[in-house]
Amino acid sequence: MSNETEKKCVTALTANGFRVFCVENREQARELFFEQIYPEIKADVVSWADSMTMEATGVLDELLGDTRISLIKTFDSDAPPGDIVERRRQALLVDLFLTGSNAVTRCGKLVNLDMIGNRIGAISFGPKKVVLFIGRNKIVKNLDGAINRIKNHAAPLNARRHNLKTPCAVSGRCHDCDSPQRICNTWSIIDKCFPAGRISIILIREELGL
Repeated sequence: MSNETEKKCVTALTANGFRVFCVENREQARELFFEQIYPEIKADVVSWADSMTMEATGVLDELLGDTRISLIKTFDSDAPPGDIVERRRQALLVDLFLTGSNAVTRCGKLVNLDMIGNRIGAISFGPKKVVLFIGRNKIVKNLDGAINRIKNHAAPLNARRHNLKTPCAVSGRCHDCDSPQRICNTWSIIDKCFPAGRISIILIREELGL
């Protein structure tokens, strides 16, 4: 990914109402979050959705140790499935929601695909503030590139990571399957951030996540 492509993406995202920060690595992403973004938000209730990039920064580990805030944990192997669904519903009303993005286009669109829809639901509406941690490998040329990247790269690898029995987990490419464990159910394309500044993006100049 060239620096020129990255600059075009940042310019487009900013023009589309996203608040964009660029850092060199995951350590700087963590520092930026805790030194600048987090203090401004003054969040009392925080939640998150699955993101390898966000977890790689160490932000989540530090938040889990912060006794000053209430955390809605939407991943808990000891909790009944019904409780997890309810927590994910509650997470739509938090002060701050953290996650990543499957793809971002050079023209400044966020593109995501969910199994349940709680992650893209929270990015789009509900939480007062959203922070996305995005590696530079998620930048694609256009919407077609985003869809191809998600269906034939991110989704198969995520299905495999979660030990799901889907055709893509085996072959590494989309089969548009009817598997009961299919994770490709709900698409989201965000052209512009509304209201402007609600979504902050930390663009990391590393290849992170899937």
